[in-house]
Amino acid sequence: MYSRFLGSDPAWNGRFFTGVLTTGIYCLPSCRAKKPRAENVRFFPSCDAARAAGLRPCLKCHPDDFARGADPVLESVETLVAEVRADPARFSDARSIVRRSGFGATRCFELFRQHYHSTPGDLLLRARMEAAKRLLATRQSPLTDIAADAGFESMSAFHEHFRELNGMTPSAYRDLGSDGPFKVDLPPGYPLAHLLRSLGRDPVSITERLTGALYETSADLAGVPAIMKVQLSQDCARVSLDAPSEIGADQRLAAHRLVAGLVGLDQDAAGFTRLARRLGLGRLVSGRPGLRLIRTPSPWDGLLWSIIGQQINLPFACVLKRRLIENTGTALPAGLFSLPTAAAIARLEPSAMRPWQYSRQKAEYLIGAARLVAAGTLDLGALSMTSATRAERTLLAVRGLGPWSVNYLMMRSLGFADCVPIGDTGVTSGLQALFKLEERPDADATRRLMSVFSPYRSLATAHLWQINRPPP
Repeated sequence: MYSRFLGSDPAWNGRFFTGVLTTGIYCLPSCRAKKPRAENVRFFPSCDAARAAGLRPCLKCHPDDFARGADPVLESVETLVAEVRADPARFSDARSIVRRSGFGATRCFELFRQHYHSTPGDLLLRARMEAAKRLLATRQSPLTDIAADAGFESMSAFHEHFRELNGMTPSAYRDLGSDGPFKVDLPPGYPLAHLLRSLGRDPVSITERLTGALYETSADLAGVPAIMKVQLSQDCARVSLDAPSEIGADQRLAAHRLVAGLVGLDQDAAGFTRLARRLGLGRLVSGRPGLRLIRTPSPWDGLLWSIIGQQINLPFACVLKRRLIENTGTALPAGLFSLPTAAAIARLEPSAMRPWQYSRQKAEYLIGAARLVAAGTLDLGALSMTSATRAERTLLAVRGLGPWSVNYLMMRSLGFADCVPIGDTGVTSGLQALFKLEERPDADATRRLMSVFSPYRSLATAHLWQINRPPP
């Protein structure tokens, strides 16, 4: 229990409570307050037991609120973020968000970092960007009006940030409503070879195909099954769509979002590179300073991967996924298949998956999760807009999803920036090489070593996966 407490492990919240005799306070295991010495710590099965010992609840982690299922601090931050996203023009800058929060600046920044893996300023920028994209897709107003209504104070800032996060100008984004292919610009120095290697990691895939620098994948574009073709070059990705039904503006906008996620435009690769070099760990980013995490086409795809890939090697996981798709997916043109729907997998029984070499436990986990998604109990699409804390708690409650699966899904599919897939062999072997350790770190050591990379631990994970591999 003390090691879980030192690691600030949220998976143990509610299983026990930690009392500190020198301060007279009891906390959750995940509390980020300064850690006391072991001889000053006692453990309790409940808040009542801690109070009976004369201790009072921590004002930082609020254990009593957690015990009764409430989390007023989290709820207040979520309410504030919802206000920012609904009308970002109401907030002039990060200071206005801090004032609205009711917390001090340090505490407000800490809460945004903890619960949204972001800062108030960055979250405001992204809220303005989403508002601008909605307005560009629905209104023919002048760009100056669009920028002002979304909260941007200058056209130069609007254009600069729009191109950086979307790979095109606001005018080009508006033109996505017209027929024809489109292109997404890549940042200067983009590590294209690493992207191509990642896209081609599954040689038996029947939902995607890489031929040279041409990437083809099946995709659900706003409810329309389609084949998306992405011709990659050092400076851009050229995108064309093929579908049995008509492709409209909604489908092209959805395709743009997929490609932007695929190449990781919303990730602060430069910020992580600066952090690694400032820590004296420039060797971690050597040869790939612009590396980004590839987003899965959908959270549902990420959920499938996170369950199928548990405790098996990548080649076998690829084979298992292919067999699932062959038997439950839908054939599309060009020899590709669409991903099976949650409803299709929910109709299966574990025994039906035994001939595909699924263990009974893995089949039960997969079918159980699919039934939650199909019933609407687990809304994967909504999780990317919740707080990271809420997403993690929701996913950990799903049978078959542990810390590795949840963090993998959060960073690869939901886009959270500060995740660590605890127990991942690529991460532990990468840390061993980076820090020249005699053996691979355990879960607690992994948390401690990775803490220096916050708030970029998702990108740190991507680099650690590469550190022991030869350059592509």
